[in-house]
Amino acid sequence: MDLAGERTRLTAVLGPTNTGKTHLAIERMLGHASGMIGFPLRLLARENYDRIVAIKGRAHVALVTGEEKIVPPGARWFLCTVESMPLDRPVAFLGIDEIQLCADPERGHVFTDRLLHARGGAETMVMGAETIRPLIRKLVPEAEFVTRPRFSELTHTGKRKLTRLPPRSAIVVFSANDVYEIAELMRRTRGGTAVVLGALSPRTRNAQVGLYQSGEVDYLVATDAIGMGLNMDIDHVAFARLTKFDGRFPRRLRATEIAQIAGRAGRHMANGTFGTTDEAGTLDEELVERVENHRFDPLQTVMWRNGDLDFRSPLGLLRSLERRPDRPELRRMAEADDQLSLGLLMRDEELVGRARNPAAVRLLWEVCQIPDFRKVLSDAHIRMQGQIFRQLTTGLAGRLDTDWVAEQVEKLDRTEGDIDALVARIAHVRTWTYIAHRGAWIADSGHWQERTRAVEDRLSDALHERLTQRFVDRRTALLVRTMKAGGELLAAVNARGEVLVEGEHVGSIEGFAFYPDPTIEDDDLKAIRSAARRALKDEVAGRVGKLEAAPDEDLALAADGVISWRGVGIGRIAAGSSPLAPAARVRDTDLLDGAGRDRVAARLTRFLADHVARELQPLLRLRETALSGAARGIAFQLVEGLGLRPRRALDGLIHALTAADRRQLSGFGVRFGPSHVYLAPMLKPRPTSLRVLLGAVAAGRPLPAVLPAPARISVPSEEGQDPAALDLAGFVLCGPRRIRLDRIDALRDAAESRRRQGGLTADPALAPIVGCTVAEIPAILQAAGYRPTQDEEGRVTYVPVRAKRPQAPRAAASADSPFAKLAQLRRTNG
Repeated sequence: MDLAGERTRLTAVLGPTNTGKTHLAIERMLGHASGMIGFPLRLLARENYDRIVAIKGRAHVALVTGEEKIVPPGARWFLCTVESMPLDRPVAFLGIDEIQLCADPERGHVFTDRLLHARGGAETMVMGAETIRPLIRKLVPEAEFVTRPRFSELTHTGKRKLTRLPPRSAIVVFSANDVYEIAELMRRTRGGTAVVLGALSPRTRNAQVGLYQSGEVDYLVATDAIGMGLNMDIDHVAFARLTKFDGRFPRRLRATEIAQIAGRAGRHMANGTFGTTDEAGTLDEELVERVENHRFDPLQTVMWRNGDLDFRSPLGLLRSLERRPDRPELRRMAEADDQLSLGLLMRDEELVGRARNPAAVRLLWEVCQIPDFRKVLSDAHIRMQGQIFRQLTTGLAGRLDTDWVAEQVEKLDRTEGDIDALVARIAHVRTWTYIAHRGAWIADSGHWQERTRAVEDRLSDALHERLTQRFVDRRTALLVRTMKAGGELLAAVNARGEVLVEGEHVGSIEGFAFYPDPTIEDDDLKAIRSAARRALKDEVAGRVGKLEAAPDEDLALAADGVISWRGVGIGRIAAGSSPLAPAARVRDTDLLDGAGRDRVAARLTRFLADHVARELQPLLRLRETALSGAARGIAFQLVEGLGLRPRRALDGLIHALTAADRRQLSGFGVRFGPSHVYLAPMLKPRPTSLRVLLGAVAAGRPLPAVLPAPARISVPSEEGQDPAALDLAGFVLCGPRRIRLDRIDALRDAAESRRRQGGLTADPALAPIVGCTVAEIPAILQAAGYRPTQDEEGRVTYVPVRAKRPQAPRAAASADSPFAKLAQLRRTNG
């Protein structure tokens, strides 16, 4: 809908929350013969769809989101999520809500694209915060601005205890676990609460908000999902947390985020207040002043991703996605989920072979955009995307197998289970609803849209029922009265691991640890713990037996070293007799006696041995194979180095290898690179993650920070990196980047081929081999062992430095390197 030379007037309506911006946009839209508004949330699109249907009638209003498309033949006004706006449909009015989300790291590039290109035939309006005004002025010079003042005052009231918050309060946290934890407290102390979080479906969210709006409960516990325009009668907003996880690491809330959420307090002309709870601490006075007076630093950049994509090949598509913007106000989007999916699917050669033409590449990209509403981009989701692409590119029909689709949806049509199970199923069925709305992908798509919607509605109703049962209308515990009367406390544990004393919840057992309810006073904890231990004696003994009999599939080792059983951490990895034979340390608990602790430790140690044997099988096979002479020495060194060693440490052995030795080692995957000798299978993501963890544990170093994503083949060399972990992961310094060892070898192979065929230059085609920019190629070639020279024609070419083999930089052999630490550990143990 980019009108290029015929661009229409764009109006930016800016101001804080509760200024009527969205109401104004809807009024303007309904004043035109047709219109479209993009909202940041499916919930908001649905809420405003229902509102306009009541005004204009269902026959004239459309709803378009990723999972829901209601488009009557005579539809004139469209309510959409920003990502799902049908921009090929001309409309007189076009609006974008919460335009400041152009700066959002995850979705900002979509909002930026709409700001730059989406236009209505007669009027275009964007609504949002004042912080984006300077950027709109630069990016859309013809824009006109309207400032809207807040209808009511917003006042800070300081810090209060959770149990002393006034009625009609919303308590804000940033994770589902925190929502449930605080909702439990409010249930016990205030009789009940509603809950709102992003994982809820619109149907469940509306039912929960209905509890609050009707006055059945006076409190609402929510995530920042309430910050984007959900209209409720909230008098006070209390922040129970001031940090949130942004997808990479926890960080402190920004002033603009606090203002966006706090602005939910007070509706229209009614004033509102905001503050914090005891656990969150206090807000800085300067920050409070900025929130109360709506003064915030302007945004400096917005997110951008190239929209002119190359569909000639998957690799071309990937490169075009990585193109950089040509304006300083635009910041290139980091790898989004769809781009990560593309990179992972491209590792499947058979699948890539199906993308032989632009239409197939475009289809592959559409499949990559199937959302994972669980927000984990799991292996299962990638496998499902691959399976869908295969089915769509098989045979003449090019559609999904109906029986397979039916099987997937049928698995989700179950309303039993707890809250988390229902939330997970709703997330799964939302993905299938999205697929069902791709009409060309599936036969009788209308049937499957109705089927998935019916499943989601049933799950949503069941989830609302569970939430209400858990958080509403339960009497407050009176444990202290019984204890003060000298009575014996009766305790029990239920099937969900909840510990009950006198029929009331006092804590929970997770794995082999008892966690008392945080609201229990310190004076009562001793008696509660004593009663809980009596109740849990048989439970713990039974769990030890179940753990011993459990298959390895029930246990997992996380990147942070925690060993979990059925999703609950019960121990952690510890240094053992060697890096490849780690030990297990059981998590501290007073529920296990000495014999029980030993049994648990033995089972966890056995799991670790099996896990190492599975994941590092090529390395262990190399260790156990009978080799001779220099080959045996190199194999020993590789095993000691967890799959790789600096080449300079093995020079003597390498020179002593016979041709037969080299063939034998090559059969195991041993590669002799310019700076390292390494076992190629150990560079795969899963073995790499485990090797880095084992190396850190054995050397007594802090556990590794986040490693490069599985699809990455190089990363920029930056301060703050964990060099020892990256070295052991096989990412070694090569000029301005750390490049995976096998890609350095691939670069040298390509370089040698070009050198023999007419001269090696800084060819841009070398960049994808090591995942670098074109500008970085000269420095990387020099670091890889080539020096620049000029040929007879004056071209800059590169020739190998023969006098000295390129070696790993000295920094890689520092005292903090895994190899130095492992050597020190062997000397200590020897």
